[in-house]
Amino acid sequence: MRTKRELTTAIRERRRAALVVNAHSRRGRRLYDTVHARLRAAGFALLGAYPVERPGELDRVLAEAADLGPDLLVTGGGDGTVGAAARLLAHRDIAMGLLPLGTTNNFARTVGVPLDLDAAIGVLTGGKVIDVDLGLIGDTRFTNHVGIGLSADIMQAAPPGLKRVAGRLAYPMTGLGLLARHRPLVVTVRAEGREHTFTTHQVYVANGGFHAGRPITADATADDRLLVAYPVGGPTRRGLLRETARNAAAGHRRTLGDEPFLAVRQLWLETDRPARIEVDGEPYGQTPVRVGLDPNALRLMARADSPDH
Repeated sequence: MRTKRELTTAIRERRRAALVVNAHSRRGRRLYDTVHARLRAAGFALLGAYPVERPGELDRVLAEAADLGPDLLVTGGGDGTVGAAARLLAHRDIAMGLLPLGTTNNFARTVGVPLDLDAAIGVLTGGKVIDVDLGLIGDTRFTNHVGIGLSADIMQAAPPGLKRVAGRLAYPMTGLGLLARHRPLVVTVRAEGREHTFTTHQVYVANGGFHAGRPITADATADDRLLVAYPVGGPTRRGLLRETARNAAAGHRRTLGDEPFLAVRQLWLETDRPARIEVDGEPYGQTPVRVGLDPNALRLMARADSPDH
């Protein structure tokens, strides 16, 4: 493995990259040619360039791109695409270049990659390689969050036809229908010798600073060796809606020391009945579950002034 400084120098001087864009989304399909042209104009020698039209092909295409031996694998898409690339590149001598082409772009916001396309490409040409943490649930790495409760039930229940017609609005529409009959969970979290119990419809374990495009707290990052566990509201449905709105409006003013946040390196979570789990928006089994960290697992091309611990 090269040092981060050596890999940064190689990217800046040799500009050997591969490009994978999730073209299944309307924005990815529309911007693919623009991204390709601007990377070439920036001096990158693209060893391979892949617009991925079918989601089921993403992992295979990413692996094919990495096998070309680039110094930088440029990934264009939303959090699902970014998560797939992060899992592939964990602990490899290839940096991930991030072009935020999704809706919420939580991971890009967390690591400070600009949402503007030209500015994000500027990071690829003039930035530096840093290490960031990935979450770990079972053998699966994740970039953003684990959701337990209503969010996972929504992922399971949202009709494919509604998702095609309404896009991301399909999830809150499905959620409102489910909430009317959703029973709260009694959640027990064990971490660092302590036990925490609460009753809620929803709990998250985050590995970063953003969820749904909004800050979780002012001081949560993807490079702090911490997971952030927190329930959203209490046992009532009204409490869930109220706390969801509060989180969206006030996350930038809250800190990890505030209630109800629990900042730890790993945790064991169980519920009074088996509850579905989603990981970065994808279904993943049921509780109980252990969630941990894979510190400094991913090499990422970030802004030149980015902190790197």
